[in-house]
Amino acid sequence: MDYDLISNVLFSAVRTGTPLLLVAMGELITERSGVLNLGQEGMMLMGAVIGFIAALATGNVFIGFMAGAVAGIAMSLLFGFLALTLNANQYATGLALAIFGGGLAAFIGQPYVGNPISGMERWAIPGLSDIPVIGNALFNQDPVIYLSFIAVPLLAWALRSSRAGLIVRAAGESPDSLHALGYPVVRVRYLAVMFGGAMTGIAGSYLSLGYPAMWNENITAGRGWIALALVVFASWRLGRLMLGAYLFGLASILHLVFQGLGFEISPELLAMMPYVATIVVLVILSSRQGRGALQAPAALGRPWRPTA
Repeated sequence: MDYDLISNVLFSAVRTGTPLLLVAMGELITERSGVLNLGQEGMMLMGAVIGFIAALATGNVFIGFMAGAVAGIAMSLLFGFLALTLNANQYATGLALAIFGGGLAAFIGQPYVGNPISGMERWAIPGLSDIPVIGNALFNQDPVIYLSFIAVPLLAWALRSSRAGLIVRAAGESPDSLHALGYPVVRVRYLAVMFGGAMTGIAGSYLSLGYPAMWNENITAGRGWIALALVVFASWRLGRLMLGAYLFGLASILHLVFQGLGFEISPELLAMMPYVATIVVLVILSSRQGRGALQAPAALGRPWRPTA
């Protein structure tokens, strides 16, 4: 058995799955509050281009990530104004945001296509990075990946046990009950949408600043849509979300793995599998029976206004 090959595949799966994990974490919190934002692809692209431009101008990758997060929040506020303040259809608003964000990012980023910058360096953790098979994959990564390892359990605890997490979940399950208790449902949903926007912007920045540290049009390659499916696959649970992100990351590089092993399987067929799975899951999500079986938040995607 080639342990070096397995180690390299696991390393690539974690690295490829991390942007999916970041954007899916943000979308999970958004959906837990009862809001379905389908605009992740456009938001990621805006985070990627704004983050890249900021890092290129300042020479500081950290500032690039901060700028990407701000871009994601700005896009999420646009979505929130339409979907939460004006009560526009969340599905249509999200799709419009995806198209708008993609077009705007392409326009803004056109002068910067192909300009490389210095990306993030990997931080090898002494001792742990030498563990056979998993050491390279888990302990020889960049800072964003390490932060994602910490963020998942913290966010899971907050969502399950903290007061803020319980309020977010109540907004997604029974906004009328939450309103009756005196909590501002719309404000709670705005904050959840903004958190999702920040995470999506960071995920987009990771694509342009982490690897390969350059901006190209459509750099996300459908990852925003995959992240939406990933939340459903995980049944809105963060532990499953992390595992699912890395499995999707593995699926994204399978065509390269099989090519290296010499298998006679169409690489195009393998490369399209994550997107086929995405379409299937989104179809299931659109069905009321499917949403119930997957334990979706009861008020997900439903507009809400205070009755009194």
